[in-house]
Amino acid sequence: MSAKFLCIHGHFYQPPREDPWLDMIFPEGSAAPFRHWNERICRESYAPLAWARRMGSDGIFDIINCYEWISFNVGPTLFRWIERSEPLLYSKILEGDALSLKRWGHGNAIAQVYHHAIMPLASDLDRDVEVAWAVADFESRFKRKPEGMWLSETACNTETLETLADHDITFTLLAPRQAAAIAAIGSDDWQEVNEFSINIKEPYLVELPSGKTISIFFYDGSVSQAVAYEGLLKNGDDFWNKIVSVSAEGLLSIGTDGETYGHHVTFGEMALAYVLSQGIEERNGLSLLNYGAYLEQHPPKYKVKIHENSSWSCYHGIERWRSDCGCCTGGHPGWNQQWRKPLREGLDAIKKLLDAHYFNLGDKIFKNPRAALIDYGTLLSGSVSEEDFFDNHFKVEESSPDVDFGWKLLSMQKWGLSSFASCGWFFDDLARLEPVNNMGFALRAIELAKETGLIGLEEKFLSIVGEAYSNEERYGSAIDIWNNKIKPQSETPGSLIGQALSRLYVEGVLPQSGEEGRISWPGVSVYIETSDSSMIMARGSAEIKWHLESEIKNFNWKWDKAERILTGSVEISHPGGQIEHFPLNDISWKKKQSISISWVQRVAQSAWQTQIMNSGCGPVLFGDFEDYQTRHTLEQHWKKIWTGLVWSYIFSGDNISEEFLEFVVSIGRDHPDRDYFVEQLNRQICSMIRSEFSLRENLCGVLERVQQVQLPLDMWKIQNCYWDESLVVKNDPELSKILGFDL
Repeated sequence: MSAKFLCIHGHFYQPPREDPWLDMIFPEGSAAPFRHWNERICRESYAPLAWARRMGSDGIFDIINCYEWISFNVGPTLFRWIERSEPLLYSKILEGDALSLKRWGHGNAIAQVYHHAIMPLASDLDRDVEVAWAVADFESRFKRKPEGMWLSETACNTETLETLADHDITFTLLAPRQAAAIAAIGSDDWQEVNEFSINIKEPYLVELPSGKTISIFFYDGSVSQAVAYEGLLKNGDDFWNKIVSVSAEGLLSIGTDGETYGHHVTFGEMALAYVLSQGIEERNGLSLLNYGAYLEQHPPKYKVKIHENSSWSCYHGIERWRSDCGCCTGGHPGWNQQWRKPLREGLDAIKKLLDAHYFNLGDKIFKNPRAALIDYGTLLSGSVSEEDFFDNHFKVEESSPDVDFGWKLLSMQKWGLSSFASCGWFFDDLARLEPVNNMGFALRAIELAKETGLIGLEEKFLSIVGEAYSNEERYGSAIDIWNNKIKPQSETPGSLIGQALSRLYVEGVLPQSGEEGRISWPGVSVYIETSDSSMIMARGSAEIKWHLESEIKNFNWKWDKAERILTGSVEISHPGGQIEHFPLNDISWKKKQSISISWVQRVAQSAWQTQIMNSGCGPVLFGDFEDYQTRHTLEQHWKKIWTGLVWSYIFSGDNISEEFLEFVVSIGRDHPDRDYFVEQLNRQICSMIRSEFSLRENLCGVLERVQQVQLPLDMWKIQNCYWDESLVVKNDPELSKILGFDL
């Protein structure tokens, strides 16, 4: 086997985007036409890496699952979304790790700090929780213990390495400039090094004050920089030649952001696929391997001391996440980041108070409050049930009102930790999505603390963070942002019941008198019962049940309807007798967008089903034109059933006239149902590919007729579906050619 090895690492992370009340991601306008940034970057980067094309002059000749051949970490909060929303991609990522484990005895996947917090800035408790929850999340997905863990921004100090070692993490990956000195193992003859003098082709051992050890891999800074910023992904040969030119005996490690492939550099995943294919073939004597396998075969010969409080994306150590150090994304002359310091100090101050409150109250509720918090990650990951977690950690009776306080305390800690996601400080302005999200998480933690008896946190936070100002005058101070952007997101019984009624209405399932309905978000469920309903007013009762809380609250509601759904209001009678009036127009922008999307989807689906059910004879009955006829009789009516006409033609294969073809093509160019039609068409074709051969044999004709009516299929998804099927299907030369393959 070659003595030269290559390991390319992909760091896959998005900041937590979940609304901290409903625990789901709502629309983000800047990501349009996608609903939010997770969805957009998934389509541009994460999914293409699972189905990366190798292209020849006559089409696709290979598709590579890059997750099978690169080292990678996926942030737990991002992974949770992928599991829920992109199950095919989720399975490809798990498959990639499983195949690498089978090949090399060590899987490609490594863990990542749970909330992507800057670990040297975290308390001892928060470091312990972040690593423990990350381990629990990893084990629940990959069914094995993680060998390595990615540190957010590779920010590191000795205390952080001690925490990793406490949780049996074997190695981590750092930037070469984070190395300070090296010595042979067993020697105290330390030699100072820098990013240019250290041999980055070998792992190093860190001997920790506790007596434990952990290994460090240093990635190649020059190649990693070239991949990210110097256009190296624009040509696969250039990428490979660069790798060969810097390779030597040992392991060449390259550290990259996963978003680089596709999102930052279009078709960057194809350049990566090319490089991986060369490594698979051991071209130029260079072989692929992952960190765990290399470490087993080549244990460290040298130990290293690191620069304390250092990172890969701040030349000033970790100042980017607590001060105006000058590191920023640029593009805004005259802007400053003086807001970073008060934001950090404000969040630190309330987290200390949250922790004290957690232990003061938790000592009465939990057998061991710290152990309960550390183990909470197993519940979040689904490794243990709510019932088992309760039995393991609660010491109060199940009927005690303190049980609900216990669940709220744990949720309070989760959202408090979320507020320290590193992206909140990384960019250039306080009013950006990321710091706004972090402050939203803090508000949720503050509210939960208040519900369990701790008051004054909001005032404390604002007294500190109020010194922070946006660079854009229109946004003002952190207090202005808090009042205008963050507080309106907070949920009350009125807002929850109002949203539930609105959703039930636009989805066409609003309960009539005596009926029940339910709207569930991942974080909370609302059960609606209608006792009386008319055109202008409805009334009834509601139950609200928060996820991982034991208490169910009951309310009465009265809905004063309006002609436009979101201009009415609801009146809520609380159990204690107080009355809450909630105008539906006060629903936050993101949540209004979500309601509007539900309505659009329902209308599109309803129109679709109606037309498809009544489309049977349409193409045949359309008929030929008579002499000198240029437009069809009752053309406007034919336009209305365009969807059914085209669907029937594509899948029936009936002979049709030239006039029919010209008609459906011209109408289809601007038809309002075109996008939804194509989406359903993609699904149907993928279903046929996965079906019995009796359906697959009709695919060539279907695809030819789709071309005739000039509809833009999502060929990328269809090709992926085709490739993932059996080799027998791939050996269909006619179908392969139509789909763009050269096999």
